[in-house]
Amino acid sequence: MSTLHSSLQDARVGVIGGSGLYAIDGLESVEEVTLDTPFGVPSDCLRVGQLNGVEVVFLARHGRSHHLLPSEVPYRANIWAMRSLGVRWLISVSAVGSLQEHLRPRDMVVPNQFIDRTRQRPQSFFGDGCVAHVSLAQPFCERLSDLLAAAATNEMPSGHKLHRGGTYLCMEGPAFSTKAESELYRNWGCDVIGMTNHTEARLAREAEIAYASLSMVTDFDCWHTEHDAVTVEMIIDNLKANATATGPILFALMEKLGRERPSSPAHHALKDALMTPPDAVPAATRTRLDLFTSAYWGPASAQAQ
Repeated sequence: MSTLHSSLQDARVGVIGGSGLYAIDGLESVEEVTLDTPFGVPSDCLRVGQLNGVEVVFLARHGRSHHLLPSEVPYRANIWAMRSLGVRWLISVSAVGSLQEHLRPRDMVVPNQFIDRTRQRPQSFFGDGCVAHVSLAQPFCERLSDLLAAAATNEMPSGHKLHRGGTYLCMEGPAFSTKAESELYRNWGCDVIGMTNHTEARLAREAEIAYASLSMVTDFDCWHTEHDAVTVEMIIDNLKANATATGPILFALMEKLGRERPSSPAHHALKDALMTPPDAVPAATRTRLDLFTSAYWGPASAQAQ
């Protein structure tokens, strides 16, 4: 058995909860971990516990009191913290708007593609003397997404539908779309719209973490002429219904992951992506990236000797 395969069997599963999901029902033996990272402080303390026999690390993306705008979320700190706690599979649970008629409020989507329209947030751990170019052609882990979709299909409450595949348009926010923007994204063939997942997925790939999203539809954005414009009240009502449905889905997913932790191309995403020779990387940068690069370059501490 390879060293990587061995380490993956002992790795943890991460869950990042978005709007409406600030805790996981059924998480047992919970320990709250407060971390500082080379990229700042995460959104909140991380809760490490057992869910259906699997070690899980949970983080509230916007903080448990929902005090962080999408652009203020410390994405790099969150993903670094997850990897530092041994997470190699990461599930995002997120609220989204629908851009297509067949994706109804309270449906759920496991998307497979992104279009990024953000402008104000760091999207890489690299820089400062070290260059890496990871592949994002397939931004979600297909194997993890399949397991998530299977769990969701089996646990969907009456009146909800699970849709596998689709393009997630990631906008900056925090305001919702104009009608012209919404129509543009529909013309592009996008399926759902949110404000967070692309940034996480890009960083998770650099951190060699397999990533999948359970995107929970709360509204029809503003394009749908037969529905009212998006309001916070509408979203909150649907968030509550979707959050209630999430617990059994995650519980069922952990049963599947308890039997098999799937390997993913994401788990060796840096293998051919690191462009800068390690001896040319400044010491401070090398140390900051050591969590991700030590498997290929050896520990940063050895460089200083």
